[in-house]
Amino acid sequence: MDLRQMSYFVAVAEEGQFTRAAARESVAQPAISAQIRRLERELGERLFHRDQRGVGLTAAGEALLPHARAALAAAARGRDTIASLRGVLHGRLRIGVSGPGDRRLAAALGEFHRAHPGIEITLGERHNEPLLEALAGGELDAAVIGLPDEPLPPQLRARVIAEDAVVLAVPREHPLSRSRTIAIAALRGQPMITLTRGTGLRATLEGACRDAGFAPRIIAETSQLGHMVELVAAGLGIAVMPGSALAGAELAVLRITRPRLLRRTALAWNQVTTTPAGRAFLALAEARLRLDDGE
Repeated sequence: MDLRQMSYFVAVAEEGQFTRAAARESVAQPAISAQIRRLERELGERLFHRDQRGVGLTAAGEALLPHARAALAAAARGRDTIASLRGVLHGRLRIGVSGPGDRRLAAALGEFHRAHPGIEITLGERHNEPLLEALAGGELDAAVIGLPDEPLPPQLRARVIAEDAVVLAVPREHPLSRSRTIAIAALRGQPMITLTRGTGLRATLEGACRDAGFAPRIIAETSQLGHMVELVAAGLGIAVMPGSALAGAELAVLRITRPRLLRRTALAWNQVTTTPAGRAFLALAEARLRLDDGE
């Protein structure tokens, strides 16, 4: 196996077609097909199967894919490390974000770009769980996440950069609106609006309700905090959400006191796979993304 074969294999796996993979790799399709056949002969297993929908991975292909990605990532880190010895950083900085954007992150990325114009920056938004999986797998250099209650994988590190009280939002005409505080236990049976599975807020809600001895009655879910606010205002239900998301909303807000819930936002990274570009960004972020800098 060589890196070219690994690159072609990953391209076909991710694109689902030999034609698109060839365009991505800037080679003719027969060249990719020949290299994949050579790789399959070397391994003694078929890596792909074809059907009407395109090309799919076999069980052997599924098993090889993470190792192929890791090999390509390790080679890229090696090239970037050698380049960094000359004092010039090249390559790519891969950042993930969960939830609303943080203006401090944008400012830090702008400063990083001015200091290292040779580095391509990619910024993607995902839910919390996929972000943590991508970090653990070495697919990202760093991510802004909602810090979960459970321990992070051992290779990940995180530093809290913001904290926000989690509150209950209800329509102003709702019976609960007459209260100023509430316990999670009082939400048993109430129609709840929340974010989709895989988000930190959803995990916080379900964990708090589970500790109180019940499952939340979720009647609507969305991927955006702003949509949650709109659905509560429309009278569909009530929502447990960060207080900062309710600025200017025409809703009643109750403090959750038992238990007190806190949404912690953190900068996370993989200490094993971080690239030279990632390490340079983390050094800058240490000064720019501080807990006491947030509003």
